[in-house]
Amino acid sequence: MKKNIIILILLFLIVPSEILIAEEKFLSLKKDKVYVRYGPSFDSPIKYIYRKINLPIKQIDKKENWRRIIDLDNNSGWIHWRMLKKPNSIIILENKILLKKPSNYSKPIARLEKGRLLIIKKCENSWCNVSTGNYSGWVKNKNIWGSIK
Repeated sequence: MKKNIIILILLFLIVPSEILIAEEKFLSLKKDKVYVRYGPSFDSPIKYIYRKINLPIKQIDKKENWRRIIDLDNNSGWIHWRMLKKPNSIIILENKILLKKPSNYSKPIARLEKGRLLIIKKCENSWCNVSTGNYSGWVKNKNIWGSIK
């Protein structure tokens, strides 16, 4: 019994933690057509297809070159790492006003509906400079799905 405990302790000390525990982090889709599979293999059947470049998703597990992801609607599956990139977008979870400057008193540019995909240019304090469609401006970074890092 003591021998098993010692082996487990050594295993935790020697094996990198990223192998033992998958790091949860946000990523974005690199292409406008990304296959999500039932398992971590090209032989695994396609579960569904994303057709939205830059869509933010959350990595919840990884196995070799595959990442298990979950999206805003709790859909999950496996995507090959080549279809993913560093996070560059967010989805707003409530209606927001796009403003010209990072201030509540700034000139409004557009009304953004809940669920809108925003591409992040930069973030500072509690504001992000974003673009969406033909509009660019600032929004508060509260009530969002995705990473602002």
